Formats: sequence, C-alpha cells, structure tokens
Amino acid sequence: MRITIRPLLIALGLAASLATTAARAAWPERPVTVMVPFTAGGITDVLARLMAERLQEALKQPFIIENAPGAAGVIAAERVLKAAPDGYTLLFTPVFQITMAPFTTAATFDPVKDFKPVTVVGTSPFVVTVGAAVPATTLSAFIAYVKARPGQIPFGSAGTGSLSHVSGALFLKSAGLDMVHVPYRGLGAAFTDLIAGHLSMVMATPVELKSYLDSGKIRPLAVTATARSKQLPDVPTVIETLPSPPSITLNGLVAPGRTPQEIVDTLAREIIAAENSPAFRERLVRVGVDPIVATPQEFAEIIAADTARWRDIVRELDLKPH
Repeated sequence: MRITIRPLLIALGLAASLATTAARAAWPERPVTVMVPFTAGGITDVLARLMAERLQEALKQPFIIENAPGAAGVIAAERVLKAAPDGYTLLFTPVFQITMAPFTTAATFDPVKDFKPVTVVGTSPFVVTVGAAVPATTLSAFIAYVKARPGQIPFGSAGTGSLSHVSGALFLKSAGLDMVHVPYRGLGAAFTDLIAGHLSMVMATPVELKSYLDSGKIRPLAVTATARSKQLPDVPTVIETLPSPPSITLNGLVAPGRTPQEIVDTLAREIIAAENSPAFRERLVRVGVDPIVATPQEFAEIIAADTARWRDIVRELDLKPH
C-alpha cells in the first residue's frame, strides 16, 4: 500500500496552523502582567492602571500592574524583552523611556526592532515647577534668580536619563542656566524635597502636580508644550518667554518584538475602543492627560521618529551613558 506523504504533511501542517490560530484566538487564558518602569503614583502608573482596568473588563482576565523602577526604565524594558512573546508580559511606558535609553544608558535593545507597538493612551507636557520658597512668580524672574547663582541651585528629577531630567536639561540649555541635577527614584521623593526647600525646581506633568496644586507649597511657572495645557490654562508656555524645543510625554503599550500580531491587534482594538468612549476620555482628562488614538502602525512611526529625535538631542546636550 502506497502512502502519499506530501498531502499528509500538508494536512498536518494545516491542522497545526489551525490549532495555533485557535490558541491565539483564545488569548488571554490567564492573567497578563503589565510592567511599569516607575513607582506607583506617577503619570505612567496612573494611566497603566486605567488601561488595565479597561482591558480586564473587555477581555475577562486580570491585567496586573507590576512596578519595576530603576536604570531609567531599562530594568522593566529588559524584563519584558526576556519574557516569552506570548502576550502575557507587556510594557506600559513613556515612549521616550525606550527611545532614549540606548543613548543615555547601557541598554542594548533597539527601540524600533525589539518592541512591537500596540497603541498610545495619553499625552502630557512637562511643567517647570518651583517650590514656594523660591522668590520668583514668573519664568523670567526664575531665570534671573538662577543666573545670579550659577552652579548653586539644585533641581530634582525622577532619575538620570528620565524625561523629567532631560526635559529639565533642555529647558536649562534654552535659558542658558547652570543648575545642579539631583536624581531620585521617582518624582514623589523629589516633590518631598521641593516642598521642604531642599530643591528649587522639578519638571513634572500636570498629573504629578495635581495633588500639590492647592497646597500653596509649589508654583507651576511654564509648560513645555507648544500650546498651553488644558489642565493648566493659566500657566504660560516656555516659548512665550524664550525659544525652546517642546518636551512632552506619550505613554503607551508595547509588547516583545515577536508577539503574535493577533494579540497586538486585540489589545489595540480594545484600547482604541476605550479611547473613543466619552466616559474613558473624560477619565483621562480628569487625571490630567490628553487622550490620543494611534494604530499599531502609527505608534511604530512615532517610535521611529522619537528614536531619531532623542539621538540628536542627547548628542546636543552631551549626555553620557550611565
């Protein structure tokens, strides 16, 4: 009896393909871990938890936030890249955290090739924020105050290579200022020292400023976007005082590079549906960010453009890898 091998192999291959497709279609069948490269309470953590809550409702599985701060986001990013590309370990991060890391840290990953973009959730500017003890109520007065004390005034950030650090460095370069950088493991500790008078300036988003605004202990002087923030309409932009490149944060979800496209598309579909929901958009605005909708392809283009931008900025600021 002759057995025709080729049709049998084709049949077996088709069966395996159908089984794989069925397995992917069933995703997620267990809890999904979403890594966040900062401590709890900051803009990235807040947005990640809002997104996770929505995905959990839509996909009927827990989406668990795991905070892994350190090394300017590299720890969280590399943990995700070492995980199986099966959709069960994801990274929610500011875009710059992966696009800038190869130029400011010892990161070995390629932001364009090693991650699979899902979508962006929200965007926000940074705010030049000073403590109440600083004798300046306008950006121009603050610039004059620092210029009179070169190399003496400290400013804090969420860590060396973080966007709060680099956005601060961009502002200082634009204004011709010399301040002392003090890195922290997250902005919470930096705000504690700003309020105590140990720091004079912190760059933060409206989300991070929100709980301090009514205290009278901090003073927002200017936002780093090209237009005034909807959350802080009375606060001028930096460019109303001096020419300076914009500095904003885009927070979004990425997966390991070999994650099946079906999983990426499922995640993107649910997040974009949420972004188009008035109730969800209102929640984003309420916490202090502007909603933004992007397909996986559009997000990939954002990552590629941002990588090229930070390569040039880091070179211009002469920031060395650490």
